[in-house]
Amino acid sequence: MNTQVIPSPWGWLLPFLNWLPSVNGRDLRADLIAGLTGAIVVLPQGVAFATIAGMPPQYGLYAGMIPAIVAALFGSSRHLVSGPTTAASVVLFSALSIHATPGSADYVTLALTLTFMVGVLELALGLARMGALVNFISHSVVVGFTAGAAILIAAKQLKHFFGVEMDNGGHLTDLLLRFSQHLDGVNLYAVLIASATLFSGIAAKIWLKRLPYMVIAILVGSLLSVALNAWLGVAVTHIATVGALPDSFPPLSAPSLTLENIKMLAPAALAVTLFALTEAVSIGRAMATRGGYSINGNQEFIGQGLSNLAGAFFSGYVSTGSFNRTGVNYEAGARTPIAAVLAGLLLMFVVVLVAPYAAYLPKAAMAGVLFLVSWGLIDWHEIREIIQFSRRETVVLAVTFFGALFLDLEFAIFLGVMLSLVLYLEKVSKPQIITRTPDKNLPNRAFSSETSLTQCPQLRFLRIDGSLFFGSVSHLEEKFGKIRAESPQQKHLAIICDGINFADLQGSHALFKEAVTRQLRGGNLYLINVKEGLWDALEACECFDRDGARNIFQSKAAAIHAIYQKLDRSTCATCTARIFKECSQA
Repeated sequence: MNTQVIPSPWGWLLPFLNWLPSVNGRDLRADLIAGLTGAIVVLPQGVAFATIAGMPPQYGLYAGMIPAIVAALFGSSRHLVSGPTTAASVVLFSALSIHATPGSADYVTLALTLTFMVGVLELALGLARMGALVNFISHSVVVGFTAGAAILIAAKQLKHFFGVEMDNGGHLTDLLLRFSQHLDGVNLYAVLIASATLFSGIAAKIWLKRLPYMVIAILVGSLLSVALNAWLGVAVTHIATVGALPDSFPPLSAPSLTLENIKMLAPAALAVTLFALTEAVSIGRAMATRGGYSINGNQEFIGQGLSNLAGAFFSGYVSTGSFNRTGVNYEAGARTPIAAVLAGLLLMFVVVLVAPYAAYLPKAAMAGVLFLVSWGLIDWHEIREIIQFSRRETVVLAVTFFGALFLDLEFAIFLGVMLSLVLYLEKVSKPQIITRTPDKNLPNRAFSSETSLTQCPQLRFLRIDGSLFFGSVSHLEEKFGKIRAESPQQKHLAIICDGINFADLQGSHALFKEAVTRQLRGGNLYLINVKEGLWDALEACECFDRDGARNIFQSKAAAIHAIYQKLDRSTCATCTARIFKECSQA
């Protein structure tokens, strides 16, 4: 997308004003095609999601209308499309089915109430600037989650692609096992329609790049279905279609905010909120990575919160970022959030005006299109780069990928994020500690890490690269102890602190402890080039006040000159290394 974001004075309140003025005719044409494609694709999905959630079928469509529009206008992603999802529907059903009969009026009221509460929590987190949580979702998690979810999307379409009658729930292993048990029920006419849709979509994408290949693919599959039914009859083909849909705009609704309902639904609202935000932001990050831009986590939280608040009053239930619809939106060439807005608006008119014709839309054709979408969501280039770059990142990628396949999608994200943090903490808990030695062969006797250089028998120089916090104290003290044991004659230790950006109380105490230990042995500890983060920590703990402050230097030359005065002259007299300039002047 070439549209530039131009900050507006009212952009903080109405974020769509930042990008809307820059939208051009080319963007609108692309967004119109993507919006129309998204509106068509959501027809069968909305009905299916509502069924999973225990809601009347029309509520799945309503949840993809107003909430999608609001989330697009007030979010920060260019491609994210909000609406009902499989995971959100399952979570909603598990949370509410113990309180009311699915499909009943009471159940619908509870769903609207829960949706309102989730919206309030999401909005509160966004206004509290908690969007920084998105920064803990690493790139490897995003790539692995995207690839795993893409395969799962395709697997869930096996039922419709092959026209078999089977339960479509569960994880990948459940789906594949169930499918293998229904191979004798494969409908060859459904396979023919799905294959024609798939290959026509591939052909259109390769040779008809200016035309919307997804729309072409759906039309090919639908026309083939109509032709087969006209020739052989529905009794022979048994081609499943979307079926008749309710032809009405989303009616107004209202949650029941009684104290009893709020208390009863509070735990579920918190769980759904955390899950919904994680899913939306993860999908938004994935699309932003693919599109070459960044998202604002705080604004995305606000957009999702307003989306669910609107859904509670326009007959929707909990909505979040939809992987299916977002993938379709991206692959269909969407350029701006207008595509999601148009998808929501067009869905209203499609439902009202074209509802009777949905009976001719074969589910097999939808499966073929989603196969295309799934393939497009797997970023093979990024996967190869991660595998070649780092073993740690590869582990994160693999865990998130297989978690998405064999566990719940939201748990896969949490697992990937937690593993990323654990590996990161494990790495930063071991700051790099390198011995540095003045090299007489370099200009001004510059310091070098060459291990073959002769060190001063009384003074060791170390460079520490990494923060000194509670997690790294053990590694730091272990290294100090090892140096004392290996070189007891080097009673003086000077630490070059250029690489220490931060220290906490325990890190400061570790330095102070080493200083006291060396003082008892007749030496001392010195700090060189102390940065502000370390300096503030040392002042706060008062570890190096008074006499200790004299052992802190802001240059190596000053440190060497001062420390040299404290060295044992008898040892210097027998030393022939002449490591420092001061040694030659003695």
